[in-house]
Order: sequence, then C-alpha cells, then structure tokens
Amino acid sequence: MSLTLSSRYDFLGRFLRQAITNILSSIMVPLAGAISVAFLGHLEDISYLAGMTLAITLFDYIYWVLNFLRMATTGMTAEALGRSDREQMLLVGLRNSLTAAGIGILLLILQYPLRELGFTLLSAPPDVRASAIAYFDIRIWGFPAALLNMILVGWLLGQEQNKKVLLVSIFGNSANIVLNYLFIVRCNWGSRGAGLSQALSDSLMLIVILILVLKEIPFKEIQFVAKRIWDWSTIKANMTLNGDLFIRYLCVMSCFTIFTSLSAEMGTNVLSENALLLQIVLLHAFCCDGLGLATETLAGNFKGKKTPEQLLPLLQIAVGTGVSVALTFSGVSILFPKTVFGLLTNHTQLIAETQIYVPWLLGFLVFTIFSFLLDGLFAALAQGHIIRNAALIAITLGFTPLAVLAWYFHSNHILWLAMSVFMAVRALSLVIHVPKILESNVATCGRRETSA
Repeated sequence: MSLTLSSRYDFLGRFLRQAITNILSSIMVPLAGAISVAFLGHLEDISYLAGMTLAITLFDYIYWVLNFLRMATTGMTAEALGRSDREQMLLVGLRNSLTAAGIGILLLILQYPLRELGFTLLSAPPDVRASAIAYFDIRIWGFPAALLNMILVGWLLGQEQNKKVLLVSIFGNSANIVLNYLFIVRCNWGSRGAGLSQALSDSLMLIVILILVLKEIPFKEIQFVAKRIWDWSTIKANMTLNGDLFIRYLCVMSCFTIFTSLSAEMGTNVLSENALLLQIVLLHAFCCDGLGLATETLAGNFKGKKTPEQLLPLLQIAVGTGVSVALTFSGVSILFPKTVFGLLTNHTQLIAETQIYVPWLLGFLVFTIFSFLLDGLFAALAQGHIIRNAALIAITLGFTPLAVLAWYFHSNHILWLAMSVFMAVRALSLVIHVPKILESNVATCGRRETSA
C-alpha cells in the first residue's frame, strides 16, 4: 500500500491535539502539589511540610509504578476504536477498571505493613515521621479512586476525547487547591489536611468522570457487555501486557529512587544540585509522557483500522517533535542556567555548582524521548515483551554497574552517566526492533486483505 504525501501526514492535527492535552492534564498534578507545598511551607511548624514530602515520595513510587494500567488501557482502547468495535472498547474499560479497583482494595488491606516498610526505608526524625504517617493514613483511602481515574483517563485518551480529559484534570486539581486552602490554612490541619484534600479531590474527580461516561453510555449497555467480561483468553493477554509494562515502570522508578538515594549519600550539596536538575527532568518527562501517549493512541488506532503503513510517518512526526522538545529543554538549561535555576532557588553558589552537571541533560533528555515514544508504539502494538526486555537490559547492564562505581568513587558525574546510559540502552534496545515490527505489521495486514 502507498500513501500520497498529503494523506501520509493527515493525522498531524490529531497528534498535536492529543499531545498538548496529555501534557496540560499531566502538568496540573505537580502544579497542584506545588501549591500544597506552598501552603504547608508557610505554617510555623516545618515538620508538616517535611512529613508530606516524605509521604509523597512513597505515594509517587507506588503511583508511577502502577501507571502501566493507563498505558495498557489507552493502547487497547485506541485499537478497538480503530476497528469500530464498541463492545470491545467498553470491555477494555470494564476489565481494567476491575483490575484497578482490585489493586486499590489490596493497597487498603495492606496499608499498615506498606506504611511501616516505606517509612522504615525513608528514615526521618520522629516529628517528621508522625506528620508523614498522618498524611499517609488519610490519603491512602482515596487511592482506589486515583487508580480508577488513571484507567478512565487512559480510556478517554484512547478514544481521543481530549476535551473531557482536560476538563476533569482542571476540575480535580482545582478542587485539590481549594480543599488544601480550606484544610491547611483555614482549619490548620497540617499534613493531615493535605492528605484529606488529595483523597477527596481524587474521589470528586472520579465522580465527574463517571458522570461524563454514563451520560454517553447507557447503563443497560454496560450491563449487556459485562456478560462477556470473563473472556479468559483476552484476560490472559491483557495480564501479560500489563505485567510487561509493570516491569518497565518498576525499572524506571527504581533507577530514579536509587539515583536520589545515592545523591543523598554524597551529601546535601549534591542532593540539592541534583534536585534542581531533576525539576528539568520532571517537566520534560511530562512532555515525553504526553507525546508517548499520543503516539500510542494513534498507533493503536492505525492498527485497529488496518493501516499500518501510517505507523512510520507517525513515528517520524513523533520523533521530530520529541527531539525538538528535548533539545529545547536541554539547550535553554545549558545556555541560560542562571535564569532557569534562578527560578527555583536564590542560592547563587548552589546554581554555580549545578552548572557543572547541566551538560548531562542533553544526552539524557534526548535518549528519554526516544524511550517514551517507542514504549508508546510497542504498547499500542501489544509488544510488551520488547518494552520489558529493554528496561531489564538497561537497568542490569547499563545503570547498575555505573551506579556501583558512582557510589564507590562518590562521583556525581558517574551517577549522571549511569542514568544517561540507562536511557541510552533502553532507547537502543527498542530502536533495533522498529524495522522488524513495522514490516511485520504491514505484512500481516497485507495477508489479511489478500485473504479477504
């Protein structure tokens, strides 16, 4: 099959709308979190802020590791939509929602050992630990809602319902800000109030999403489709994909956790310098995530429509956009470090010391965008084993040996090299599979058309 130049890239508008919506909806989460930090940071007792920061570290690790649920949901929904298979599209949402609800309930059951293990590993003074526990004990009750939100947002993204995703993101994070002001500033509940506001805002966001979904889908239709929910062959395939993506997220989050831990062992100065650099990495990661999900959505859609010849043009657009974003982030940080990091701190000595490590951002951010985009492509094509193997190879052969050297020599440069090599090995391990996978999908579609 051949495409004219005009039809080859006719999805560009869809891709940009998806990417921008994903980035905006994702970036509101740290924005709301920053406002929570500001509220607690103005309280007389600073232990509330330290305690919330400690607890959020634990929640972020759990949340991002479980983010595989959204990634799997988006790709499978987009493929079903591409086939115009409404029933399967509904089943994807129902099955993955049940998985999220089950994991959420399990976390509630295991909250005490999880809390004790987490705060044993994340050691802190007694007053800070008490504030962290106060935050944890309340927020954990909103976690099932947060996981269901993850699924339903991924489901809406797979259908390219960008406006709804943006609407619920604005609502949920605005509610969080208002409740933070009410519970922290007005009621003076400290970290307990911050945890309650997050749990309630997640629950309110879930209610809004359900209202939007049930407004378009009659409950009777859901009941009818639910009869096919226990299709064990499909469930097994979904579990395999989810398991592969889970390992991917576990490897990535483990690298960042070890990176932060080793930074702390190297001293307060190194930890502070890396904390500033990680703010750039975090903002870039939200852009990567948005572009990766947009790639996954359209790739899944093309697979469902049996138009795999559009996968290569999609990858070209995604890579071109992603590399431009990575070069912009790294270039601005390298060329204008005083301005960039001056927004984050007024300690000139800290900024000067951070500049030494800024060049590492160039390679790290470029390799990161390749990894995210190809993760999205392979997730949409149900090639989870490739994503899993790339992550395992990268953490085993790329990150771990260099992280040990960084610890042994007490070198922050080697530590950044470890992170850069981790992303580079991941990207390379994914890239080498691209030609074969694209060729395989085109050939498979060709055989189906011939037989039809």
